[in-house]
Amino acid sequence: MTPYDTNNIFARILRGEIPSHKVYEDDDTLAFMDVMPQSPGHTLVIPKVPSRNILDAAPETLAKLVLVVQKVAVAAKDAFEADGVTVIQFNEPAAGQTVYHLHFHVIPRFDGLPLKPHSGTMEDQAVLAANAGKLRDALAR
Repeated sequence: MTPYDTNNIFARILRGEIPSHKVYEDDDTLAFMDVMPQSPGHTLVIPKVPSRNILDAAPETLAKLVLVVQKVAVAAKDAFEADGVTVIQFNEPAAGQTVYHLHFHVIPRFDGLPLKPHSGTMEDQAVLAANAGKLRDALAR
């Protein structure tokens, strides 16, 4: 297996080298807005420890991470008045992984509205900030 790259974008976000719109943080995890959201409220949840993906993550890391994924999913459904939530996690290039730091996508879903493509077009920072605020408010309830 390819070793973990300490300079991947999520590792750099964890080190504070790249800004993000954080919505949740504890000793083990960080949740922040995806800059190319497929739906309003699209959030990423990552562990703070280096893990390339689910294939090399320690079971303890996954256990802590999935609890936060659930917490964010419940809050996202509430905050965005979504009809449902898609949770996606990719492992290795053949499965669609493009950032090699373990992460879960939490995507609010709305009946009749398809996901936008993950196109490389970044969302307006003001929109991301507003959506992060909605999600933080829902997490605080």
